Amino acid sequence: MDNLRLKDFLDYRYLSALEMAPDGEHAVFTVSTADLENNTYHSNLWLYTRENGRVSRLTTMDQEKFPVWLDNSTILFPSMRDTACRAKMEKGERWTIYYSIRIDGGEAEEYLRLPHEVSSLIPLGGDKFLLTVKQHNDSMDLHAFSAAEKAEKEKEWKQNRDYEVLTEIPYWSNGVGFVNGQRNRLYLYDKTNDSMTPITGEWENARYCSKKEGKILFLSHLFQDKQERTYGLFEYDLLSGQTCTRIPDGTYSFGMADYLDGGIVCTASDMSRYGINENRDFYWVKEGKLCPLAVHDLGFGSSIGSDCRFGGGDSYQVANNALYFLSTEGSSSFIKKLSPDGSIQTLTAANGSADCLAVSEKELLFVGMRGQKLQELYRLETPGEVSLTHFNEKALENKYVAVPESVPFENDGVALEGWVLKPKDFNPQQSYPAILDIHGGPKTAYGEVFFHEMQLWANMGYFVFFCNPRGGDGRGNEFADIRGKYGTIDYEDLMKFTDVILEQYPQIDSKRVGVTGGSYGGYMTNWIIGHTNRFACAASQRSISNWISMFCTTDIGYYFADDQCASTPWVQQEKLWWHSPLKYADQVSTPTLFIHSEQDYRCWLTEGLQMFTALKYHGVEARLCMFRGENHELSRSGKPRHRVRRLEEITNWFEEHLK
Repeated sequence: MDNLRLKDFLDYRYLSALEMAPDGEHAVFTVSTADLENNTYHSNLWLYTRENGRVSRLTTMDQEKFPVWLDNSTILFPSMRDTACRAKMEKGERWTIYYSIRIDGGEAEEYLRLPHEVSSLIPLGGDKFLLTVKQHNDSMDLHAFSAAEKAEKEKEWKQNRDYEVLTEIPYWSNGVGFVNGQRNRLYLYDKTNDSMTPITGEWENARYCSKKEGKILFLSHLFQDKQERTYGLFEYDLLSGQTCTRIPDGTYSFGMADYLDGGIVCTASDMSRYGINENRDFYWVKEGKLCPLAVHDLGFGSSIGSDCRFGGGDSYQVANNALYFLSTEGSSSFIKKLSPDGSIQTLTAANGSADCLAVSEKELLFVGMRGQKLQELYRLETPGEVSLTHFNEKALENKYVAVPESVPFENDGVALEGWVLKPKDFNPQQSYPAILDIHGGPKTAYGEVFFHEMQLWANMGYFVFFCNPRGGDGRGNEFADIRGKYGTIDYEDLMKFTDVILEQYPQIDSKRVGVTGGSYGGYMTNWIIGHTNRFACAASQRSISNWISMFCTTDIGYYFADDQCASTPWVQQEKLWWHSPLKYADQVSTPTLFIHSEQDYRCWLTEGLQMFTALKYHGVEARLCMFRGENHELSRSGKPRHRVRRLEEITNWFEEHLK
């Protein structure tokens, strides 16, 4: 059996953006692959035909994704194939071009061209569409000027790129950059006369939810100066052009809203019991109020971690007079069905991850990860499910893939779960190094799905162990609520788990154990090295080290730090500092590698720099690797070369200090 190798992830295929045709006879989805030589990803559309179960490639230009069904035989997708238009965009103009392609063959043709940055397009019938447009209120619109004025205005636009003016928070967003003055605005577009009619105001941040019988349902939040966590729910009448307020802004955090059984169903929370991470229950929207439909104290959507996804997809859909949705329960995500009477039925039984779904009257499809397999397209059957694709079979063929061994344990009377991957060619008479891997979030979860970096280390002769400490998803609000407790009960859970692993697997050399994690896992890595020297080395990724600086510099800091630490820099400042790993940096003796991205505005570079400087100042071995042009998603969707270098840095650090 061959070894899994570091660069093998370049051969994986990633499935996303699954969309069912209106008549349910076909589905389209995106398949993406990494291109190391050109340091990019290629994406193409694939077609599933229900009649024969056949899956076939639909496009070949390597830049097609985000498909939308125009009708039962035509698909639209955005692409920038026009070199002249691309050149205009480099000079500051904003353009979006959609192409159409028929599923029965033929080349893609340009369908519409818009002088806007369009992030989504929803067909409304005929030649009418709903657009979500990124509106840049604080920057120049070059389309507003005549040809004679444009050259001078392009020069002015280029000069203005040398500085940013900030007037609100958040002023930047991870994966996007500076967003001061930017809003997602809804427009009606009529292709027959090329007209654009705004539905929402220029300072509203809006999100489309659903359409039905001449109505459009959307969420919106009007703000200047500071964006809050609440939204209002609104309904627009296409015939009258009027907007009706269903739920006013200011109280609720919404997850979704849609039409069901003649009414409107939504998931919402007022965040009064468990803060911003509170699980949202199901409600009917009636006469300006939320009326309880069903309690669902579990994660909505899939939060099961893996580094083998690229792109997203729908996590819920209304069909057959029911709401189908993904839900994280325990260490897996499942597909569930909510009926109008409030009953919830779990439709999938297999452990693993359901990543996105598409439903019609005829069948239910989903992209999922099963066992230690990579993503494939599945069809739900009664009973069970069937794999419709085999994109990734060859990638893992004849490779050692460790099967996670369950290690249940208990701490403070709380039952917890963890897993171990044994090293390749495991010999119980030998001694091995080991790595503790900590998930992000904290409101996410590890499960029994394929994780490339962990499998790589197991192939290289390491025990790899991981668990779901308190603070994670899938076990309800009480379990996930660690507000004001960061670095206490979660740290104790991780240390108890490490003790249990060392006791149950005596082949692990306790003097050769490393620790790593990203985001919240990076925070916990920073915390751990300041509170124990039991680990021989550490690799802290996209971390938080100082809650005070995080509060005032990152895209979520001003509300996340306040909520999760139950304090601000002006109210109980000492509490923010107490929960900051930087406070304890003078106690660190563990050699530590820091991985950060230059454009990670979620856990900004300054967080890693502070911890790195502190360790160097106190004479502790440390190394920091910073990736330009990357953000918080480096390990999952960063440029292929950067993903390779990141994993090489961490792996080489472990090789140097644990072997």
